[in-house]
Amino acid sequence: MTDNNKTGRIGVTSENIFPIIKKFLYSEQDIFLRELVSNAVDASSKLQTIAHLEDGIGDISELKITIDINPDAKTISITDQGIGMTADEIDRYINQIAFSGAEDFIKKYENSGASNIIGHFGLGFYSAFMVADKVEIDSLSYKKNSEAVHWECDGTPRYTLTPSQRTERGTTITLHLSTDSHKYLQRAEIQTLLDKYCKFTPIPIIFGKKQEWRDGKMQDTDEDNQVNDTHPLWLENPASLKNDDYTSFYHKLYNTHEDPLFYIHLNVDYPFTLKGILFFPKIKETIDPQKNRIHLYSNQVFVTDQVEGVVPEWLYLLEGVIDSPDIPLNVSRSYLQQDHQARKITSHIGKKVADALADLFKNDRKAYEEKWSSIGLFVQYGMLADEKAYERLKPAFLLPTEDGKLYTYNELKALVGAEQTDKDGNLVLLYATNPKEQYVAIQHAKKQNYVVLLMDSPLSLPFMNMLEEKEEKLRFARIDSDTLQNLIQKETTNESSNLSEDSELIEAIFSTTTPNLEGVMLNVKVDNTMTSNSDPLQITSNEWMRRMKEMSRYQGGANFYGELPDSYLLKINPNHSLIEKLVTQAKDNIGEEFEKYSQTIIQNEQERNILLETIKDKPEEELTEEQKEQRKAITDTIEKAKQARNELVLNFVKKLPSVDYLWDLGLISANLLHGERLQHFLHRSEEILQQL
Repeated sequence: MTDNNKTGRIGVTSENIFPIIKKFLYSEQDIFLRELVSNAVDASSKLQTIAHLEDGIGDISELKITIDINPDAKTISITDQGIGMTADEIDRYINQIAFSGAEDFIKKYENSGASNIIGHFGLGFYSAFMVADKVEIDSLSYKKNSEAVHWECDGTPRYTLTPSQRTERGTTITLHLSTDSHKYLQRAEIQTLLDKYCKFTPIPIIFGKKQEWRDGKMQDTDEDNQVNDTHPLWLENPASLKNDDYTSFYHKLYNTHEDPLFYIHLNVDYPFTLKGILFFPKIKETIDPQKNRIHLYSNQVFVTDQVEGVVPEWLYLLEGVIDSPDIPLNVSRSYLQQDHQARKITSHIGKKVADALADLFKNDRKAYEEKWSSIGLFVQYGMLADEKAYERLKPAFLLPTEDGKLYTYNELKALVGAEQTDKDGNLVLLYATNPKEQYVAIQHAKKQNYVVLLMDSPLSLPFMNMLEEKEEKLRFARIDSDTLQNLIQKETTNESSNLSEDSELIEAIFSTTTPNLEGVMLNVKVDNTMTSNSDPLQITSNEWMRRMKEMSRYQGGANFYGELPDSYLLKINPNHSLIEKLVTQAKDNIGEEFEKYSQTIIQNEQERNILLETIKDKPEEELTEEQKEQRKAITDTIEKAKQARNELVLNFVKKLPSVDYLWDLGLISANLLHGERLQHFLHRSEEILQQL
């Protein structure tokens, strides 16, 4: 008979092992319950394995784990009916920290289905000291003629091992909670932890009795309160399940009444074991993925909801469960270790989801299109983040138009290719980001039978940039970034043909009256390509510059383009009757003086260019005083002539309210008319109406 009376020192290499466990080993204090329940599950699973190989084990048909709270004694106990431990085993597996019994067991029974044991480090038990000042073990081994043993430790390396009064096979761990952990004596607190960590463990977990409302308070019934589902849906054969089964499981998993868009059931046996269900939730207008919506399990025991390294980044938007014993865990079973196996699993999950999306598009396009408002963000994210996903998802990516139609890239190319191909052979896809703000420009395009896409998702800009890089002869152009003639140029135009003979006068009229808008820079240019049927003027925003500014939002920190004001260009149509009328009035009133100042400017600029050409290679200190004075005199003459010309134009324009009115019409079309100027526009409009 073994002498079970013993005192000794736990085999550790440091007197400070317990503070290390408490502060550094586990990421969260409440992990203790998961670790102790996991050990109880392992003990039960080991017994099930042994029972298939050895006789005389006894009845194992109703194995369970029981958790009890004793508020008076300030204790929590976890009891299992598993294999139990002998005194020698406690000495080997408890007193020698990091000497895992699971490792020995797996080696012994490696060909007997023992791979579902998740404890591999021998440290889980010691998480108890994160919340307890003293821990007791009472255990009786399944082995014949075993004697029950009692182990006790007060959080120092010293322990005692004595006989126990236990008569039933299995183990009870009793935690005497420290003062700052008394919150775990509350039923609701433990129930929350069990829901988080042990909701799907394979052995029934009993936590007290079910309760019901009686006599004005919650009271215990006679029925055991089983807190877990021992055979969750992801372990079922997908062929035996219906849509309602998945929907009900989703509701239960996330405590919601909202249905998922659809789901993917994972069931892999080789070259690794992986089971799970991934749900596509309804996505709001966001690109901020919640990284804690997919729960990772190892043999039905919750490990973490931080799935980086197992789930591809583009699928962080998904929800659901992944269960695999082959995912490498760190010593605390709270984080993942990166290795080739994890990368294989990641790749497989990405492929599985991409193929499922492509199959849905191929087999039920109508349902796919109905879900596109949410699916689209997944697909965009995947194609941007993963080169392999790009190739798989490209045939299933849809481009929406502003009127609600959906096309694949190849369909759109066939539809608009002939009409929207420019002189250089580039397919020009026109798009809007805000149909209300860009309504006027959209209508102009539709009059010419152009198709306008709606690219308003948070990922549209980087997605367009990517497509332009990957697809030959493709260019996206926002509908208000230029005139339609310039966005889709059909023939080469000489730059000089873009100038009206009155361009200088027209630009002067509008330049001298440019509104001062906060955070906005406005430039003026005459565009002779605009026809008499076009608007008198159009405010555009350069595509390249706008993209640079918008991309700066994604980059964070200081950014050169992000600091620049929003830049717009007023394009004036010299062929429109209103502009022609304005030019005629200007010529009749200030034409001769304007021309005189213009000639002075031109002549002096020519003289200055000749002078600058003469002295261009000389340092400033080598210039003669005569050259400096001549340069200054010419420059002063030019500036005075420009100033005088501007004053001439400004005094004339003050008598013509139509110029301000034209500016306001342009600003309205670009959604730039606000504040005081908007108020003035309304008052001026009222005055005009009064005259009718």
